[in-house]
Amino acid sequence: MDVELGVQNVARPINFTTDESAEKISKKIAQAVAIHEPIDLVDDKDRHIVVPAGALGYAIVGSETKHAVGFGAL
Repeated sequence: MDVELGVQNVARPINFTTDESAEKISKKIAQAVAIHEPIDLVDDKDRHIVVPAGALGYAIVGSETKHAVGFGAL
């Protein structure tokens, strides 16, 4: 699952891939924003991405499908 988090007053977004489902990620973000706690997500390399809930500008949760690359994908 590809995730992109936009942080206020930061020029570049945070992009990472995780093994968690889109529903689980969306739920974690919504809960953290609702109670004003840091958003703590784990990527596919077991690294924690922590973003203050008040600084979150946007979140894009991508598709779970792997996209084919190369001439064989045509």
